[in-house]
Amino acid sequence: MEGTAADYAASIAGVSPLLDLELAELEDWSCCGASAAHSLSHRLSYELPARNLGLAKKAGLDVVVPCALCFNRLKAAEKEAEKETGQTPLDKKIWDLLDFLTQPSFLQTLAKKVRRPLKGLKAVGYYGCLASRPPAITDKLDYENPQNMEKLLTVLQAEPLDWSYKTDCCGAGLTLARPDLVDTLVRRLYDRALAAGAECFVVSCQMCQANLDMSQERISKQAGKKYYLPVFYFTELMGLAMGHTDTAKWLSRHLVDPRPLLQKRGLL
Repeated sequence: MEGTAADYAASIAGVSPLLDLELAELEDWSCCGASAAHSLSHRLSYELPARNLGLAKKAGLDVVVPCALCFNRLKAAEKEAEKETGQTPLDKKIWDLLDFLTQPSFLQTLAKKVRRPLKGLKAVGYYGCLASRPPAITDKLDYENPQNMEKLLTVLQAEPLDWSYKTDCCGAGLTLARPDLVDTLVRRLYDRALAAGAECFVVSCQMCQANLDMSQERISKQAGKKYYLPVFYFTELMGLAMGHTDTAKWLSRHLVDPRPLLQKRGLL
């Protein structure tokens, strides 16, 4: 959020006040251990996120998590503590940011503040795997076919398209060890999105965004065909639709430049 996903962080900070939402960063938070700790030390993989849950409990607020990996590890620590002690370590709820911002109250507020409807933008929502699965950890009921991204895009008046790969893995955990597998997984996502009629992805995970965004030039060369599928954070599209003045700045940080697509649709 302070490095390769700085655009995501900026868009979250930008749209929150427009929704009358105040987000307070958890003081003295520490790394949750994703994605290496659980492959090195089972105990440490729970103790690291559990420390953050302890800090959150003192704060007395719900925990809203913009990172799918962090969300998954915090939920895993919550489940482990419940199993060991029979009690929940947190009195409040752990939210994935997308789920939090697509509660009916926020969608109603958002609908009233749309200044630039995203009409004509054909998108597939790509959730990735860690925000939804395994359901015993995430508590998601629609883990095979989540719908919150589609609900959001509908409010923004874009055209969300149905496809069967919205929770497939992009291979983010294999980026360094097996880039060949990552390219295979990501190219399949490109091809399936295009087959569905999409012209862009909308994501809520910075690891998914990085894999889909950074790989397009390389995979295009491998495939002998040009892929052009911009990869938006859902918060960027919220900002665009609500007329936030920094939207173009956020989008300029993407490797696959989404601005030509938006200009073609008359949205920028």
